[in-house]
Amino acid sequence: MIITVTPNPSLDKTVELPDPLAVGQVQRAAAQHAEPGGKGVNISRALTAAGHQTLALLPGDPTDPVLTALCEIGVAHRGLPVGEALRTNIAITDPAGTTTKINERGPQLDAAAVAGFQEMILRAAQGASWAALAGSLPPGAPTDFYARLITALRENTPDDAVSASTDSTGAESPGTDDAAADDSALVAVDASGEALAAAAAAGPDLIKPNAEELLELHTALCGAEQAEKPGPVEAPTAAATITPEELEIDKTQVLRLVRDCQAHGVRAALVTLGAHGALLVPAPGSGEPVLTASGPPLEVRSTVGAGDASLAGYLSAAQRGASPADRLRQAMAQGRAAASLPGSTMPGPDDLRLSDVTVAEFTPETKDTAS
Repeated sequence: MIITVTPNPSLDKTVELPDPLAVGQVQRAAAQHAEPGGKGVNISRALTAAGHQTLALLPGDPTDPVLTALCEIGVAHRGLPVGEALRTNIAITDPAGTTTKINERGPQLDAAAVAGFQEMILRAAQGASWAALAGSLPPGAPTDFYARLITALRENTPDDAVSASTDSTGAESPGTDDAAADDSALVAVDASGEALAAAAAAGPDLIKPNAEELLELHTALCGAEQAEKPGPVEAPTAAATITPEELEIDKTQVLRLVRDCQAHGVRAALVTLGAHGALLVPAPGSGEPVLTASGPPLEVRSTVGAGDASLAGYLSAAQRGASPADRLRQAMAQGRAAASLPGSTMPGPDDLRLSDVTVAEFTPETKDTAS
């Protein structure tokens, strides 16, 4: 089973415009959608749509619209009552595929709620194969919440007292999983800013940044060190001047930045690069090759949740023992499928086009050996 952790869930409302967004003007929507959201919730939605066992963990009262929506679509979940309404996020999309997001802050969590949430996560993680820690942190949660959780998960061992439990859909959730019955869950992190920097230094098994998040992470982990290096600026130090858009088209630089970060605790990294595909950088010493993925041009309807769908694809493939190349192919196919759907709709098996995805070994000098 794959558990997901969403400390700051939301009700995601998407408004589709028939024309480009005109700031300061009145426009009519062509369509609108509302789905339960937050990165971890989206990952669980994608896993559920693909028929995989998952459990979404989030703060929220049983009657909150986010939790009731999860019940309606059949996503297994557990909520920690917090006595406040969860946030609403708004995404505005136009025919060109441009997305404008407005995210609320979320309810304040006190120390007791933070501690209770961590305890709930550790109990649910017993026997899970993967734990995906995803999204922003709500007010009141410490910036090192993910880092502390990673450490606690490493020490988490199966407890016979929680061999089975009931999720919020009423279905029985097993407390152990054959793939991880004797080990702690592997940990994936999809976050940004200080939360990602602290988590990355704690050594999760996988991080999934986009170009902007990778630049932020590199600055946080390597910025001071790089600034002290004498002599001319080398490629690994160029993060201070490159933009996310420039980084998306320069996978050699992406690899260099990830390698820098790996000297500070980062293990494997799945870097999503929008229309330019993705790069999978294995953990140091694994002996696995760096892989790149690409696909033909795509008609984008909404980018909301596309990265979450990519991580869901990777985790589902990893859980069934797929090769790194097939993990990346599945991740890329699910991310592309999500981008082609309205709002934050998560793709099902019929939406995937695995044959559209090309995966190849990658080095800074050559980009061949397709599979």
